[in-house]
Amino acid sequence: MGQKEQRDRCEVNWIVETPEADPVHGQVRWDAAHSMWNGGMLIAALTLTPLFTTPAAVAVGLGLTGTMLLLGHSVGFHRLLIHGSFQTTPALRAFLIWCGTVAGMSGPLWIVRTHDLRDWAQRQDACHDYLAHRRPMLGDAWWQLHCRLDLARPPRFDLSALESSPLIRWLERTWVLQQLPVAGVLFWLGGWPFVVWGVFVRVALTVHGHWLVGYLLVTA
Repeated sequence: MGQKEQRDRCEVNWIVETPEADPVHGQVRWDAAHSMWNGGMLIAALTLTPLFTTPAAVAVGLGLTGTMLLLGHSVGFHRLLIHGSFQTTPALRAFLIWCGTVAGMSGPLWIVRTHDLRDWAQRQDACHDYLAHRRPMLGDAWWQLHCRLDLARPPRFDLSALESSPLIRWLERTWVLQQLPVAGVLFWLGGWPFVVWGVFVRVALTVHGHWLVGYLLVTA
């Protein structure tokens, strides 16, 4: 394999060439913050929907789920931050990145690192089962939604262009709290049914649905 091909295999968006990086060896450890967030949202959704469900709340919840996934995660995070596929005005850029954060999977820097690590690892000759979705469905769901992979020799990231943004740094620190203004508006508009479907159900559908689509795409 030529030197140019070897170098290109590490050129994944925000990862810089790291010859010593090893995508295979590492430890899967419980990620307390994301585990409690993802699990808590699922438990709250399952517990509260029998008590707080109206047709309007269902429509609002499903509509917000699609909107935040499309505008936020797909356009704001994936196309804009990760791939830099387009440029836009500062105000619209900020709004799209905020929508990506409100989608509820994590902060912008965490999403960028997670995406690029998996993208980079799957381009190698071999990678850890965590990064390849090789586990049975329930095992992979536990790993992806409640754990993190600490590689023994991870690749290096250069996120300086993103970390220089006060907005991105603030959203990274406060991504959980970004649900509060959304919940406040929803409560004002429709009470607890709107909050349950517009926050708890929406986030639970987003994080679990995103994992399921990724799992099925890789294992299909």
